[in-house]
This record gives sequence, structure tokens and C-alpha cells, in this order.
Amino acid sequence: MYRRAPSQAAVTALALLGLLCGAGAQGADPYEKVRALMVERQIEARGIKDRRVLEAMATVPRHEFVPETYRDEAYADHPLPIGEGQTISQPYVVALMTELLDLKGGEKVLEIGTGSGYQAAVLAAVTERVYTMEIRAALAKEAAARLERLGYRQVRTRLGDGYYGWPEEAPFDAIIVTAAANHVPPPLLAQLKEGGRLVIPIGSTRYYQTLTRITRVEGEFEVEHVTSVMFVPMVGAAQKQRP
Repeated sequence: MYRRAPSQAAVTALALLGLLCGAGAQGADPYEKVRALMVERQIEARGIKDRRVLEAMATVPRHEFVPETYRDEAYADHPLPIGEGQTISQPYVVALMTELLDLKGGEKVLEIGTGSGYQAAVLAAVTERVYTMEIRAALAKEAAARLERLGYRQVRTRLGDGYYGWPEEAPFDAIIVTAAANHVPPPLLAQLKEGGRLVIPIGSTRYYQTLTRITRVEGEFEVEHVTSVMFVPMVGAAQKQRP
């Protein structure tokens, strides 16, 4: 590790931890103020404006979706490992991808890559119908149990290869992919409703991808390149198929 003056991220993490310790002594929800600080400094400060997204980020208990050993870092400005080589995304990235879906409430959303279940919980706080798929059996089982325990019963979970989507429930108003692929899976495009949005990291390297939003307009697809991101790669059929 570098030995130098603390970065802004480190200062924020320390502030979060200090608030957590103070709130814990007061009872109630010990993470409420920590989440509020996360939203203010990490999310609103970077330009996220959708009030539904901000409210979701301020209420969903992110600490419940990380391993016990990382709970004191749950609201810090970086991703965290959740097992099997996977991560829970940085809070800002979760908020950004959710805002890009442009949800108003009532939409039917498909998430590819359940992971810990955190993104699905955020989506469920914004809209009522959320479907989420995970290819790793252990993560899928844990996330399903966690979402049930926390009361997110409107989220439907499924073990399977997200490359092929969830055709029985298509079409979807929005699709979000939380792993990087070197191309957009054609089945996901086919399952996107007219006017629907697909948000996905596109890139062939593990360390650099482009967060991309694709909107279906009159049978065509409009593509927007949003920003650079870093996600774990999509596995399964995505690794075997070629653009």
C-alpha cells in the first residue's frame, strides 16, 4: 500500500465509520446517517438527480448485502468482494446504472447478474416488478434467501445463464447487465420492449469497459456511450459467442 496523505475516498470512509459508531449508540437504524452521507457525497455530488434513485440508495440497507468482514466498509466509495471472485459495485455505479434505466414506477425490469442481490433491491425500491438472474448457484441461492429475509418479495430470482435472458417473462421495459461482455447478447435485445432501455458494460478487457445504454426505437437500437467502468466479465455463453 502507498504511504501518503489520505485520499478523499479514505477521508469519506473514515467519516462514514465515525457516523456509524455514533449512530450505533443511539439505537434505531445505525446506518441511516451513513447512507445519507453516502448519497450526499458519493452520488448527488456526482450528478445523480433522479429522486426515486436517490431515495432508494438512501433506504436500501447496503450493509446487509456484503460479507460480515466488510460491513464497516459497506457505504464506502468502492466495490467490495462478495465471494466467488465477484463484487458488489461501487454505490455511485449502482445509482448511475439505475438512473440510466429511466424508471418511473410500474416497469418490468430484468437484471442479469444478481450477485449479492443489492442492485435488485435498489431496483425494487424504484419499480414493482424485478426479475434477476445469476449463473453461480451459491450466489443465486444466498441472494434469493437474503432478498426474501429483507422483505423484497416482489423480486423474482432465477439460476441460469443471463446471456439468454428470461424469455418466458419478456418483453421487459428495462434490462440491466452487471457484468461486462464483449458484445451485446442478441437475446437481450430481442426481449427489450419498444421504448425500453438496456444498460450494459461493453468491453473485451477485465480492466476497462464502456458503460452503454441502448434504447429500442421503432425496431431500431439507439446506442449511447456513457462512461468508462470496470466490471467482472460475463461468463457462460457470453464467453463462447462472438459478436
